[in-house]
Amino acid sequence: MSASRGYGVAREIERKFLVVDDAWKTGLSGRICRQGYLAADEHVTVRVRLIGDKGYLTIKGKSEGAARDEFEYPLPAEDARVMLETLVTCGIVEKIRYSLCVHGMRWEVDEFLGANAGLVLAEVELEHEEQEVILPDWAGEEVTGDVRYYNSRLARQPFSLWGKS
Repeated sequence: MSASRGYGVAREIERKFLVVDDAWKTGLSGRICRQGYLAADEHVTVRVRLIGDKGYLTIKGKSEGAARDEFEYPLPAEDARVMLETLVTCGIVEKIRYSLCVHGMRWEVDEFLGANAGLVLAEVELEHEEQEVILPDWAGEEVTGDVRYYNSRLARQPFSLWGKS
């Protein structure tokens, strides 16, 4: 989560890019992430996520450019597992998440697995929407506002099915 707006409300401000090669990956180890959606539409998403032995429940508001409201709460890992198995109505998104620092900024690179294998996305969280971002050489096309790359959409319309009827 990024900048807090007070009263426990946080504002997530991030930009998302396709990754064009694996130069970023040298020497890094990632964490397996499984996530699914309890609700997802253009106004709100409710996500349950399991990263390693930690669970999270996240509620995100409607995107406004690169920003949106975000509320995230820890869950017991077993609760997250049960929710993923019993409450998720569309597909599960599985990926390996890597964290790295480039040009003084924290980047998260997601290497997708399963039905989204072959897709690699990088996100950088910002303090404010006008913050300058120096792109690493491996960051390609920006896809920040492209709904096809939202994880909630990838759960319903996996990357492996793009271009197929």
